[in-house]
Amino acid sequence: MSLPNSGRLLLPVLLGSLPTLALAADAALTTAPVVVSATRIEQSGFDLPVSIDSLNKQQLQDGQLQVNLSESLARIPGIVAQNRQNYAQDLQISSRGFGARASFGVRGLRLYADGIPATMPDGQGQVSHIDLGSAARVEVMRGPFSALHGNSSGGVIAVFTEDGAPGMRIEPSLSVGSYGTERIATKLSGDTGTLNYVVNGARFRTGGYRDHSSATRQTLNAKLKWKPSADTGLTFTANSMEMPDLQDPLGLDRASYDANPRQATANAYIFDTRKSSSQQQLGLTLDQKVGADDTVSVMLYRGHRDTTQYQAITAGAQVASHPGGVIDLKRDYWGIDARWTHRGRLAGGPLTVTGGISYDDLDEARKGFQNFIGAQTGVLGALRRNEDNRIHSFDQYLQAQWEPSPAWLLMAGARHSAVKVSSKDKYIAAGNVDDSGSVDYAATTPVVGVTWRLSPALNLYASAGRGFETPTMNELSYRAGASGPNFSLRPSRSDNLEIGVKALVGQGAQLNAAIFTVKTRDELVTLQNTGGRAVFQNVGGTRRNGLELSGTAELGNHIQAAVAYSYLNAWYAEAFRSCTGTPCAVPNTAVAAGNLIPGIPRSSLFAELSWRHPASGFMAVVDARRVAKVFVNDANTDAAEAYTVANLRLGFEQKSAGWTLKEFLRIDNLGGKKYSGSVIVNEGNSRFFEPAPERNYLVGITASYGF
Repeated sequence: MSLPNSGRLLLPVLLGSLPTLALAADAALTTAPVVVSATRIEQSGFDLPVSIDSLNKQQLQDGQLQVNLSESLARIPGIVAQNRQNYAQDLQISSRGFGARASFGVRGLRLYADGIPATMPDGQGQVSHIDLGSAARVEVMRGPFSALHGNSSGGVIAVFTEDGAPGMRIEPSLSVGSYGTERIATKLSGDTGTLNYVVNGARFRTGGYRDHSSATRQTLNAKLKWKPSADTGLTFTANSMEMPDLQDPLGLDRASYDANPRQATANAYIFDTRKSSSQQQLGLTLDQKVGADDTVSVMLYRGHRDTTQYQAITAGAQVASHPGGVIDLKRDYWGIDARWTHRGRLAGGPLTVTGGISYDDLDEARKGFQNFIGAQTGVLGALRRNEDNRIHSFDQYLQAQWEPSPAWLLMAGARHSAVKVSSKDKYIAAGNVDDSGSVDYAATTPVVGVTWRLSPALNLYASAGRGFETPTMNELSYRAGASGPNFSLRPSRSDNLEIGVKALVGQGAQLNAAIFTVKTRDELVTLQNTGGRAVFQNVGGTRRNGLELSGTAELGNHIQAAVAYSYLNAWYAEAFRSCTGTPCAVPNTAVAAGNLIPGIPRSSLFAELSWRHPASGFMAVVDARRVAKVFVNDANTDAAEAYTVANLRLGFEQKSAGWTLKEFLRIDNLGGKKYSGSVIVNEGNSRFFEPAPERNYLVGITASYGF
């Protein structure tokens, strides 16, 4: 595997100093975070042959807006989470390059909220219903063992709602900031001994940094835990999300971005581009201990999501078989996951085995309408598409963890996934034939890993595995120059290898380092992308080589430091042809082997220093982020420039007679840097750029009272 120069120099130095680090750390060990997403049981992530990190409640909530995962994910190496300043298009999140091509929602990663998939069986994910205001932690896993979560597992992001504290507590909060940003929330939590509960309701609204980008989001999240006996636990979750008339400013071309990054594209006004979305979801989990060594867990969930989106597609383009400029989706989904866990011993060493099955079902009613009536645009016009789609997956998985001696930990597992997609065309008219059809995908994804404990404070590990990624229903929905789903698309398959080091260094410091390589074949890439509608194709293969470093340290005098560095060289291993410009019925642009995959920065660096005064409750945090340039298209003809931004956060806390008050002030982009925070990959009209805000502020207050 080819490493950057920094990786070639750093790794020998790090390995050469490991004995010294181990001796220093033996005297005073820190406690690594407990994680569950890697093995489905609670244990320290420090001992696992897995790249996994956990964000705690303080990192997610203190001094944060608590609306977007991008607020905190910069702390995690290997993850790129871009706030597009466009709530009509959701976040862009990628893990080691998986998911960078997403034109709608999140794809290439598995998302979970309290164990319930936020990723549908086709691999399409959403994060808009995830409530950070009641989150206790977020676990982020990269690398081979992500494949044990099934289709589209280039990485795993799992959010866990907090538990209530004994008694009852009410916690209202208010945050206001630049561009008319406001968030109002109230959280009620408690524990009666047998019933633990958390309920959080929030309303967020913003005028938006850019013109035509206002948004409103209302969320409600609830978790109830009931323990009728020592061996039985029931957890009930419910959440609701409403986002009406989210304005979409669309991307900017280079000239417009340079002239005025706050403007919206002209077509955004002509067609009043916008999206409305709502979601309701319920979940129930039963954990039952069976004997001394066995546990059975069963999780059921059901939900409904509505989405209506008005796009910037001209009336002249909506001819013959074109599905129109308005998308109307109604999705009903449900699923079940049942697993058994056994803890025992093998040859004198601890052995844990987990096996299970999961079934996920999505029924989708997809309609398309013209976005004009006569000369009036941005309105619901004539029906142009009407189909019922069904996607379901049936998976079986088995994984084991064995410690044959105190110095070794072995993990292995496999998952078999079968995904079926079927479409029933209900709109058959002149020039629009019956496009009904179906396609099946299946794969078995094995993984294996080993940890070598050189000392209680120093671990070396290696892991390897295979993964696969099916096209989502949105990626299947369009063909170049024809109507109906693109059932010719094949799933992408990958081989993953990782080697890493985890070290506890002295008093209160931890260091993680990993190098990895990923080879894919039948990579899914954008063929053409215009008006918010993308057509995809398979290409030969890609390569990803990378390095990830992260560390935290107590520097004394109540000063803490954190750093995360990522290097990723991701390129196309084989040449292919794609589309530029519109219209484009036949690929017209050659993409050379060796071109970098767009949407992925080659390197990124996050650094933070924080100081907390123990007596007064005052806290000051400064962080900085450096992100390398990001190519915007497969041809690598343009790129969003590299940028460095710094942020400042001040916090205060007072406690008195059952009350806890917290106030904060944050200033983001202290230097007023002009930069593009995200890009629209391969946008056919060269409107690639989505500008990020210049200097902006946020202030907030939380009042918490315990009964």
